[in-house]
Amino acid sequence: MENFGEQILQMAKLHGLIRSRDLVANGFPRIALTRLVQQGKLQRVDRGLYALPSRHISEHGTLAEVAKKYPQSVICLLSALQVHQLTTQAPFEVWLGIPNKAHAPQPSYPPLRIVRLSDTALEQGIEVRQIDGIPVRITTIERTLVDCFKFRNKIGLDVALEALTEAWRAKRINMDDLWRHASKFRMSNVMRPYIESLV
Repeated sequence: MENFGEQILQMAKLHGLIRSRDLVANGFPRIALTRLVQQGKLQRVDRGLYALPSRHISEHGTLAEVAKKYPQSVICLLSALQVHQLTTQAPFEVWLGIPNKAHAPQPSYPPLRIVRLSDTALEQGIEVRQIDGIPVRITTIERTLVDCFKFRNKIGLDVALEALTEAWRAKRINMDDLWRHASKFRMSNVMRPYIESLV
């Protein structure tokens, strides 16, 4: 049992966050996790999610936790704007894109705002960033801007315009990618007047 505990601690040190289901699938007994938590060597972050008590948590640490728990999802809209530093908003919820027919997760923490996306939307305009050693799928700047206009009734047109203006002012937009995503997600006509006013 000691050997299992040491191996689990090494995995936690290496990966930052570990899921109990991954450990059990690899042959580790669940009781080893329980003992490590009781001894204070491991901390339960959320249901099925564990980390070392001394781990460093960055500004976007909650996004890493969500990405680890729901690897098929994508961080989008206000949470993506915050990561890309294109908004003054500080969302208390993590905006998470999930497949259309997937069961909506309801964790105790952090609070989630679920956005249902098609399979195409879950694959196009996505980048993977390392946050606290965890690969996090997040929409690119251009895709995030298109999503802001697509979901403007959820987040507000003022937020979408603020993000577009800030990205344009900071010269962080690739116009070809922006128009490609706008066309793909049928937002070209909606976005055109706002983009033309910037140019």
